[in-house]
Amino acid sequence: MHKVAFRHNIFPKDILDFNPRLINARSYLYPGEELILPVAPTGQKRTECRGACVKEFSLQDLERYMKKWLDHQLAEITAIGHSVMERPLYLIKLGHGKKRVFYSGGWHANEWMTSKFLCDWIDDILDHHRQQKHYYGTNVTDLFKEVTLYVTPMVNPDGITLVQQGNYPEHPYHDLIKEINKDSPTFDHWSANIRGVDLNHQWPARWQKEADESPQMPWSRHYSGTAPLTEPEAKAVYSLTKAGDFTYVLAFHSQGQVIYWGYNGMEPPESEQMVRQLSLHSSYVPVHTADSDAGFKDWFIQETGRPGFTIEVGAGINPLPFHAYGEIWANNVLLALEGLKM
Repeated sequence: MHKVAFRHNIFPKDILDFNPRLINARSYLYPGEELILPVAPTGQKRTECRGACVKEFSLQDLERYMKKWLDHQLAEITAIGHSVMERPLYLIKLGHGKKRVFYSGGWHANEWMTSKFLCDWIDDILDHHRQQKHYYGTNVTDLFKEVTLYVTPMVNPDGITLVQQGNYPEHPYHDLIKEINKDSPTFDHWSANIRGVDLNHQWPARWQKEADESPQMPWSRHYSGTAPLTEPEAKAVYSLTKAGDFTYVLAFHSQGQVIYWGYNGMEPPESEQMVRQLSLHSSYVPVHTADSDAGFKDWFIQETGRPGFTIEVGAGINPLPFHAYGEIWANNVLLALEGLKM
């Protein structure tokens, strides 16, 4: 509803006033439904300034950003694969430096704010580069001669779309979703992909241990699948990472305001100093090990012996409220920038 209101230059309350069948601003609007919309007031148009969030961030919002970036000399855009429902998994490449760094977000369906942050941050970086301005004291042109950044902002577009739009009879996975969700019409708690597999429990790093301690069937969260790397989204990131020869990786999740940086003592010695740098530029607390396995960061450390970090942005319950985005932006702009300098 927030997106509809924003597009028509009105507010969710205006839609609720004219459509009493809708319970609140979190109510889903399904394909084919009719809405009564009030006439938007003339004058100033609603906008979303940098560091603010007034509506959900979707795959369509990511694609609108990419249209803007296509003609930027610093950016290259490709797809690394497709989701279960054939939505593209986009990759944005910035720079031409020797050091290769990979950022990812939108792993979990109710953590779409990480996708928004990464896209807002890329857009901010590119705006400064276009205007030949320093970015918080950093010469962006010089930086991207030294580093190449790869970003997949939305690993789980199917799940994110489900959380934002809900389930409806025409949905290709309607029956499975209904069964997994036990007929509940709300999806705020859903973090898995559209088949009920947790994409951050899919990795061959003590996968069996994690699977044995998690749901044993498709679920809204934490189900590890029948084996590692069964899901196309995980396979796409796996193939990219195997080919990418990344120096280190940062995976953005929510929430907790912490940075996980170790895995069973397999991380290299430099990881500790690197996480201190990230912490100093964000105020987030370094935590050596999370009480879990089979995550992307876990696998990367185990597979390569190189540094990997999971950034848990924000505080609260997923999906984080819109007003949480201000803190996420303020605490992660410099963290993401520092992540290119370590």
